[in-house]
Amino acid sequence: MTIELHAAVDPGRARSNNEDSVAIDPGAALAVLADGMGGYNAGEVAANMATSFIRTELGRWMREASGQASDAEVRRAMDICVDNANRAIYDASSSNPQYAGMGTTLVVAVFRDSRLLLGHVGDSRCYRLRAGRLQQLTRDHSLLQEQIDAGLITPEQAAFSANKNLVTRAVGVEDTVLLETHQHDVHNDDLYLLCSDGLSDMLDDAAIAQLLLAQAASETPESLETTTQALIAAANDAGGKDNISVILVRASGGASASAKSWWPFRR
Repeated sequence: MTIELHAAVDPGRARSNNEDSVAIDPGAALAVLADGMGGYNAGEVAANMATSFIRTELGRWMREASGQASDAEVRRAMDICVDNANRAIYDASSSNPQYAGMGTTLVVAVFRDSRLLLGHVGDSRCYRLRAGRLQQLTRDHSLLQEQIDAGLITPEQAAFSANKNLVTRAVGVEDTVLLETHQHDVHNDDLYLLCSDGLSDMLDDAAIAQLLLAQAASETPESLETTTQALIAAANDAGGKDNISVILVRASGGASASAKSWWPFRR
C-alpha cells in the first residue's frame, strides 16, 4: 500500500491569528491535526504542542517498531503519546496564567499496510471517499452531537445551532483525556480527509464530496495539493469564519472496496 499525504492551514477570512496546526510524517505514514482553543494565543500554543509532540514521539516509535509491532501495540503507543501531550498542555496551562484553560481538538491517523488506525478527540473530523461515496469516520465529541443523538434536534437544525463549537472532550483541558480509537480497512484509491471545523462548518458533506470526487478523477501528481487548496478556497468563499486546516491522504496499491469498512476497538 502506497500512502500520499498533503497538509495545509489557512487563517480564514474572519480571524487574524491561527489556532489550527497540522503535521505529517510520510515515513511513518502518520497524520496529525489539531484545532486549538483558549485565550489570546493559547489555542495556538495548545494545537502546536499537540501536533509537534505526537508527530515527534509517535513518528519515532513507528519507525523504530519497523513493522514488527501489532495493531494493539500501535494503539497503545497512540494512547500513550496523546496522554503525554495532554499532560504537557495541561501542565503548561496550570503554570502559566496566560494559557489558563487552553486545549485542543485532535485527529491522529496511522496507516499500516491495508489498515488505518484512527483516533480523535473533539469535533475535528476524518472523512473517507470510497467508490464515489463520502463517509464521516469520526463522531464529534460535542454538545451538538449529543443533542442530535438524543433526538432533541435534527441534523438539519444543527446546521443553524448556536452551540456548534461547544466540544465535550478536548486535549489539555483536564489532567486525563480519552482518545476514541477505531480501525478501518484501507482500499485502493481511497481518499481520506482530516479537517478542522473551519472546513466542515463552512461546507456541507455534499460540497466536500464534490471537490474530493474531482480529485479522485485526476491522475496528476499535484492533485492532492490542488484539492487541498480548492477545499480551503471554497471554505473561504463560504465565509471563512474560522481557521481552516486540511490533510489529504490517498491510498493506492491495496485491495478492492468490498470488505467490512470499520469497527470500533474495545477499550
